Amino acid sequence: MCGIVGAIADRDVVPVLIEGLKRLEYRGYDSAGIAMVVGDEVRRVRRTGRVAEMEAAAQAEHFSATLGIGHTRWATHGGVTEANAHPHISHGALALVHNGIIENHEAQREKLAALGYVFESQTDTEVIAHLIHHHQQQGLDLLAALQAAVKELTGAYALAVVSKAEPQHLVAARMGCPLLVGLGIGENFVASDVSAILQATRRVIFLEEGDTVDVTRTGVTVFDATDSRVERKVHVSDVSLASLELGPYRHFMQKEIHEQPRAIADTIEAAVDAGGFPATLFGKNAESILRQITGVQILACGTSYYAGLTARYWIEAITGLPCSVEIASEYRYRAAYANPKHLVVTISQSGETLDTMEALKYARSLGHLHTLSICNVPESAIPRASELVCYTRAGAEIGVASTKAFTTQLAALFQLTVVLGRLHGKVSDQEEAQYLEELRHLPGSVQHALNLEPQIAAWAERFALKQNALFLGRGLSYPIALEGALKLKEISYIHAEAYPAGELKHGPLALVDATMPVVFIAPNDRLLEKVKSNMQEVRARGGELFVFADQDSHFSESAGVHVIRTPRHTGVLSPVVHTIPVQLLAYHTALARGTDVDKPRNLAKAVTVE
Repeated sequence: MCGIVGAIADRDVVPVLIEGLKRLEYRGYDSAGIAMVVGDEVRRVRRTGRVAEMEAAAQAEHFSATLGIGHTRWATHGGVTEANAHPHISHGALALVHNGIIENHEAQREKLAALGYVFESQTDTEVIAHLIHHHQQQGLDLLAALQAAVKELTGAYALAVVSKAEPQHLVAARMGCPLLVGLGIGENFVASDVSAILQATRRVIFLEEGDTVDVTRTGVTVFDATDSRVERKVHVSDVSLASLELGPYRHFMQKEIHEQPRAIADTIEAAVDAGGFPATLFGKNAESILRQITGVQILACGTSYYAGLTARYWIEAITGLPCSVEIASEYRYRAAYANPKHLVVTISQSGETLDTMEALKYARSLGHLHTLSICNVPESAIPRASELVCYTRAGAEIGVASTKAFTTQLAALFQLTVVLGRLHGKVSDQEEAQYLEELRHLPGSVQHALNLEPQIAAWAERFALKQNALFLGRGLSYPIALEGALKLKEISYIHAEAYPAGELKHGPLALVDATMPVVFIAPNDRLLEKVKSNMQEVRARGGELFVFADQDSHFSESAGVHVIRTPRHTGVLSPVVHTIPVQLLAYHTALARGTDVDKPRNLAKAVTVE
């Protein structure tokens, strides 16, 4: 993995490929390359490092072509070297780019080596290139060779292939990793993300599992897993180029943190306009489905998992229904208990997270009947595979560290909670009106929290000198402590851990000394006095406290105790508001340490491999 773009046109596609790769930089990568068919040869340039370095090399070679593919790679098989970078070439005849992981690559490598193929890289991808070339040598055309090759592969892939033998064709295939086709006039494209081709077109076809596609300048032909020709719906993307530009901000992460009032307002707009929480927020058949469920099973990874942990507090307290939350990559490999009357909720920003998609498939195989997806990307794989859907309307999220996707997921999950509570007789009309009023005020409360940025930036200067940090919270604040620790470690590379504050005495207190900053999420709720006691435990060991408290909490600063007050307590929605300060703390700490905020090392935006 990580990013794919391909083009066939009546014009020079090299600028299109390079611009597309720049648009995909946000996904995280460690090398980049392009390959093109020029006359009777396949030409290629690859570089480790940034797209700009590869671009300079391509310009120095005066590359120009009407058919080509490009890739940004995040290393899985083999180290970060030019030999392992994509595209990979077989016998100088065809070039291929690949997202995903091929699980049976070692067996295929042995077979191909016995046929005389020489491998120049450590990747699983080069296996696919040689396999397609082998099938071409058996007399198959490029598309048929691709279709034959993928039937021999086990694993996940998105592939784009060009061959000097067929300079009028660009072929591609998808299984487990996102891939789409862009439709133009006298030109067509393939990409792993619509942002890569927005410069050229908004009309796209989302390929489905097992699809292969033959792309020419004048047409696109899609085939399903049985190699039968099929028609796929054409969509017009509503992603704007403006959302992919920085504007006045230093980084996309900062931009996206500040976009949260608008993103939340857009996510809750339908409920506000309806004056309540109709089940149709989640689909036209949602009411009959949600009435009959007797519990909720949430499956997610990373930040989305923490959103699910927050929702568990809401769901069980407000609806009276049992709710379990599991990391998708763990759930899919254990003998899980399945109750057909439980609703399976999958949460994914991209809608393409492989572990979450596979966990959904596993849940259905166990007998779960009803599924709901909370996602930010329309027509992505997980929503398409789900019975009910709620789109979070966060807009394009470019920074690898998720921000507005998380808070909009929380907004969507809260709406689901109230819908379930109403349908199961646990939320009265008066309570529904109160929840709606709190939700309506949420964007404003988030904006007030954003206004604390200068104070938080001052704290960050102190954090930047540290090597470790603890984040603590109780109840609804515990998942936000987890999210704060994750954000800090993701982009500043400071080791950070989060615990329920009540667990201090059961181990973490041993870490506390004068060099350990301890962040407390301390809203003015029923657990506040308990949290104050935990703070005293830290101070007694010499720990330095950094407290995010509500405006109406009674905290005072003193030696070793620093306090920033967020807006007045926002009740059950306080987790959303308290997310903002921990995001800003991570961002400004990373800024002070000089790390690559939008592209943290070793991480990718859309995790489409195990």
